[in-house]
Amino acid sequence: EEQYRQTLNQRERRIPLQQITGEQEFMGLSFYVNEHVLIPRQDTEVLVEETAKFLKDGMSFLDLCTGSGCILLSLLHLRAGAEGTGADLSPEALKVAAQNRERLGVKAELIESDLFDKIESAFDVIVSNPPYIKRAEIETLMDEVRLHEPYMALDGHEDGLYFYRKIAEEAPKYLRAGGGLFLEIGCDQGACVAELLRQQGFADVKVVKDLAGLDRVVEGFNR
Repeated sequence: EEQYRQTLNQRERRIPLQQITGEQEFMGLSFYVNEHVLIPRQDTEVLVEETAKFLKDGMSFLDLCTGSGCILLSLLHLRAGAEGTGADLSPEALKVAAQNRERLGVKAELIESDLFDKIESAFDVIVSNPPYIKRAEIETLMDEVRLHEPYMALDGHEDGLYFYRKIAEEAPKYLRAGGGLFLEIGCDQGACVAELLRQQGFADVKVVKDLAGLDRVVEGFNR
């Protein structure tokens, strides 16, 4: 009873349930989460599903801003013959990803890197759910997100497009010819992010909607 009351008190302080229980289901898998990572959301399953359509056994892929590792490890669970690398600037987030790697019994490389800074290889696929909330809008988010999820995982700078610009500009150097770039976006960012990819020479750029009918993923392919 005492433990239950403590849990209620935590929830009353708007601590997310997933941080209280220490887990969140994603793609049918159970992931460990804490205050150092963004809680996996169902919307991101669309990103995994779209990427998995292109990703084949024998291919290698990079998950930028890997956080809990939910995208990286879910893709490796679906495509056991692929090779996956997760990169994140936060050492605390990488510790969570490492725990999930062990939890799920999946092989994956984890690298502490500010986007591509420490990346030396080329990949068949790059996937990312980068920070994309406009800085001024973060204070309007519900308390569970604003107060308890990592700020650096939310902050897309002034217009929310900062990381998309950097990824679109640098990704071609790390993608093999014909390789795919798959990005989760905010529901109002589809046209802008698609145009950023076209400006950098990506082919067959398209926007994919989520189950609610909102723009959720932008994908394009290296020429």
